[in-house]
Order: sequence, then C-alpha cells, then structure tokens
Amino acid sequence: MITGASSGIGRVFAHRLAASGHDVLLVARDAARLDAECAALRAAHGVEATALIADLSDDADIARVADRLRSESRLTMLVSNAGFGTRGTIETADPAGQSRMLRLHVQATHELVHAALPGMLTRRNGTIIVVASVASWSPTAGNVNYNATKAYQRMYCEALAHELEETGVQVQALCPGFTYTEFHDRLGNGRKGIPGWAWLPADRVVDESLAQARARGPVVCVPGKRFKLIVFLLKYAPWMLGSLRQRYRRDRLKVTPE
Repeated sequence: MITGASSGIGRVFAHRLAASGHDVLLVARDAARLDAECAALRAAHGVEATALIADLSDDADIARVADRLRSESRLTMLVSNAGFGTRGTIETADPAGQSRMLRLHVQATHELVHAALPGMLTRRNGTIIVVASVASWSPTAGNVNYNATKAYQRMYCEALAHELEETGVQVQALCPGFTYTEFHDRLGNGRKGIPGWAWLPADRVVDESLAQARARGPVVCVPGKRFKLIVFLLKYAPWMLGSLRQRYRRDRLKVTPE
C-alpha cells in the first residue's frame, strides 16, 4: 500500500514496485488521477493495481484505510507518503490547515502503521517506509508544524525499529531534502530562493530508499550526499547554517499563508 500515490514520490514508489512485480494498492484523494495511474500500472507491468480514494486528514477515511490494511493478508510493504506543507507563522496560518496537517502526518501515520503491523508480525515479514524529511532536523520559522510533524515521523520510525528488532519487520524513515515534485508547486513560490543544485529528482529519492530497504540498512535514509552533509551540519554544527536559515526564513515569511 502506498499513500499519496497519485503524484511525486508516492507515484514513483508505485511504478518502481509494480515494475518489480508487486501488486499495489494506491491511496490518494484525486480519483481521476489515481484511476489513471492504476490503469497505467496494469497495462505496463501486468500487476493488480487497485485505487482506494481517501483523504487521510479525515478521521473517517483514516479508519477506513486502516480497516483495509488489516484485511490485506498479502501485505508486504506500507509506504506512508501522503503529506503537504503550508506557509505562514502559527499566528497567521490557517488553523484548519494546521489541524489537517497534524492529523495527516501524525495520526494517520500511527494508525496505518498500527493496522499494518499485526499481519506483518504474524508472517514475520514486512517493510514500513514513512516519508519524513530533512526538515525534521531543522526548526524553521514559518514552517513550525511541518517540521515538528516530520520530526515526529522520524523519531516514531527510529523508536519503532527498536521495538521490532528480530521480528522480521523492518522500518525506514525516508528523509528527502528538496525534491522535484508537485509539493512545492502547491505552495506557490515554493522553489523561490532555493538553488538548482539543491534539488533531487523523485526517482533518485525512491531508488535510494528501496536500495537501503533491500539491504536492510539503517532506519533513517537521507538520499543524496549533499543532504547527508546538510543533516550532519544540522546535527553537529548548526551555527554553520544559521545565515542560510535566516535568509530562507525571510523569503518564506513573504509568501501568503495557505
């Protein structure tokens, strides 16, 4: 199962996994796009591709998708990718949008993982990939709840991996940096002030994630050497990135909130 599968990183996961022979259950809000993706996957790879239309910031839809996960006896992988960003300070950002983000990034992440685990543990086989972010290491003004919820996702995976040692179930927190997807386009001037060298294609992000998962590598996956360096600096020498953060902060706060 792949959430947020109609575009970006989720769409690439769907294509990579279908190409390797996996049947896929794709979750997203856009019915037309999701149906088109499923048809394309069936035609290209001869796999079973099923669309499940759901808004994972809605409690009822979270419960419905969780029930579907519990009923999937063949489930080998959950990719929890659905997410979005907003703009603006806590004072100015749309409160409803902030609440939706908390439900999607925190509540839905936990409930879907919780639903997937029993079957995986019984079969002693399974992979859970939660798409967090390099932003999980960087407190950034104008992006408070996004960064905080991504930090939750990363820590959730790191702690869960300890609980699941020697069970046959592995966990990965995928922490990409700036990635060419629709994510930033939806934010308006989401790419403003970010140099071209800082971006990675979604294909590269997914390929590194799956390679690390197949090798049963570390829990946290940071695609791209440049972002591994950035994470190192954020963890051990944050003062070196202080001026860049301040400049990026000024650019972000000029953008109208969602």
